[in-house]
Amino acid sequence: MSKHQEVTRRKFLRDGAITGAGLAAYSGISFITDPARIFGANDRIRFGIIGCGDRAQENLHAALKSPNVECVAVADVYTRRLDEIRSIVPSAKPYRDFRRMLDDKTIDAVVVVTPQHQHALNFVPAVQAGKDVYQEKTMAFNPDHARRMRRAFEGSGRVVQVGIQSVTSEVLDLVKSLNTPENMGDITALHTHMYRNAPYGGWKQPIPSDCDLEHVDWKEFQGEAVQHEWDPNRYINWRFFWDYDGSNVFENMVHQVGFWYKALGLNIPRGVMMNGGNYLSPDMQVPDTMDVSMDQHENLLFTWNCGFGNRHYTAEDDYLLGNKGTIFRQRYRAEYIPEDRPRGSAGKAPESKILNANPKSDGTIEHFQNFFDCMRSRKEPNCPFELGYRSAIACQMAIRSYHEGRKVHWDAEREEIV
Repeated sequence: MSKHQEVTRRKFLRDGAITGAGLAAYSGISFITDPARIFGANDRIRFGIIGCGDRAQENLHAALKSPNVECVAVADVYTRRLDEIRSIVPSAKPYRDFRRMLDDKTIDAVVVVTPQHQHALNFVPAVQAGKDVYQEKTMAFNPDHARRMRRAFEGSGRVVQVGIQSVTSEVLDLVKSLNTPENMGDITALHTHMYRNAPYGGWKQPIPSDCDLEHVDWKEFQGEAVQHEWDPNRYINWRFFWDYDGSNVFENMVHQVGFWYKALGLNIPRGVMMNGGNYLSPDMQVPDTMDVSMDQHENLLFTWNCGFGNRHYTAEDDYLLGNKGTIFRQRYRAEYIPEDRPRGSAGKAPESKILNANPKSDGTIEHFQNFFDCMRSRKEPNCPFELGYRSAIACQMAIRSYHEGRKVHWDAEREEIV
């Protein structure tokens, strides 16, 4: 047994909090030491999708651009969504209960694209069933879900790719190439933005005529959330409610957190503060305008602010500030500006550099290709579990701060926000 396996085994025994079903799945030695069938270079990967809404359909189109893969199963609690996604892959077998999909041993992987509060409820059984997982962000809804996901993942041998696709985009490499001591000196601040000029963030959807208890498994959708009487608006516009989502912090801040945590090698913040409110979106519980300040252990202040009533700052206008220069990053480009020639001044210093990435993809197609490649090689993918975990905890800390009106901290030993 390797040192890593022994540490994992001891941690598993120490935690002792995994469910009986999880223990049964985890206890088989062959599951730990022989985690995957060996894919040949030409082996076809068979995958299923759990959650079939708009993002799932975008992901499906992206995934199918990879060679030698096949979507063979789809699962959703709403029959309309099953019909929509099967119009893309008519041969895929439909499931109202995703657990029945996991029983199919010929399925190699699943893509989890359910609402945020469902992620752990889908992820843990999938890993225990021996599936590799492409897990949409934000990886975990709260610290308890994060701990449960970690216990399922550790020692499983599963390949897990978290859906922060920006870490597979060309811009990450561009930023790394510009971020040198000669260019940047000491870095102390990172300012990031995510703005849209769209009511409700562009998320508000009408209620379809067939959105009723005959076509929606409401109990399954609610899962472990606070139970409510049937409400089609809660189901269709789930992003508006704290029971199911963590606001635009979970929807978009996590992308920028994941990108910069990977680019700079950052860890979970030592302290987080979040302020804001719902100023423009009365039908939504979660805030539409917010500011997050993360005090990083690396002596770096990481800020993120967001609003839905202006687009001067775009979805990813980020500024990395050093005492020798600044890196300005957007979705498809990165620019270095030395300190002696501030951005916006006439002309450019000879040291200025602007690098443009390929604008054809936001990285999702390449992110899926990386996932499938790693399924075959059993190597760690570009957004592995640990990066997804750190990014999720940072976002959870922001939401806890907002709810409690105070600065919060991370207790790494207990894996809890305090």
